Amino acid sequence: MGVAINPMYNPTVFISGFPAKFVFLWAHVFGLAVLVLTGLTPAARADQHPQPLWEISAMVGIGVLPTYPAADQTRFEVLPLPYFTYRGEVIRSDDKGLLRGRFFKSEVMEIDISLSGTFDVDSADNRARAGMPDLDWLGEIGPRLEFTLAQAGDVRIEFELPVRGVFSTNFGSRFKYEGLIAVPELAYQHDDFLGSDGKFKIGVSAAFANAELQSLFYGVPTAYATVTRPAYVAKSGYLGSKLQISASRRFGPRIRILSALRFDFYKGAANDKSPLFKDSSTVTLGIAVIVSLWQSKIFVQN
Repeated sequence: MGVAINPMYNPTVFISGFPAKFVFLWAHVFGLAVLVLTGLTPAARADQHPQPLWEISAMVGIGVLPTYPAADQTRFEVLPLPYFTYRGEVIRSDDKGLLRGRFFKSEVMEIDISLSGTFDVDSADNRARAGMPDLDWLGEIGPRLEFTLAQAGDVRIEFELPVRGVFSTNFGSRFKYEGLIAVPELAYQHDDFLGSDGKFKIGVSAAFANAELQSLFYGVPTAYATVTRPAYVAKSGYLGSKLQISASRRFGPRIRILSALRFDFYKGAANDKSPLFKDSSTVTLGIAVIVSLWQSKIFVQN
């Protein structure tokens, strides 16, 4: 799904003190363990199932997510919308992004320009941000490097590094550049999990952002300072880490169900002293149903 949804109940108390600085060490241990358990060998092309060149679908997604990174309040979202899939050699709209241009692809590496996005936030619905400007919808665009570390059949381990510019909009009078973000990720992915073109992915990542983007979430201008919310100038650096588990499965040629569970960890973040930094860990839960209404008669290797 191109829109990022950050789900939630809160069983994270037992890991809320997990030191964020050890995320990459944990990621490498995780990757090596998977290599040993699955007996992966250096990358070799997996058999791919032919799929329609394009699909026009209807999607309904629901999710429970924090109102913003490190917030202590959650919200419930329902998002019905059209969903377009295109599996061209260069221009693609698929599981890896709402829209992306794939400019280089080899057996072990792929480079593209991709889009991502997140929901808006009404400050009136959040105690910590009460009286402050709303957070508009965010869109991200930028290059992404994907490197396959090991692969056997439909199972692989990948390293991914997107670096994107972030823009905000209310789809009306406001459109503004907000900053830069980089999110390196190490992930295990199975592309035919339990058959029926089922997909399973588990990954760990860390996010780093410049001061402009950090200020959007954690900065408190003097004009909006209160007794309980002192003025704060945000700084660049580490934004947080996440452990994400996602899965999808087809039910016949027309119906697909996607789900995601994500744990975010903010302990040690650059702006953990901000009065808007309220929780060192959050959980996100999302599920979506996609019904393919029209499909191309041309099938391609995905």
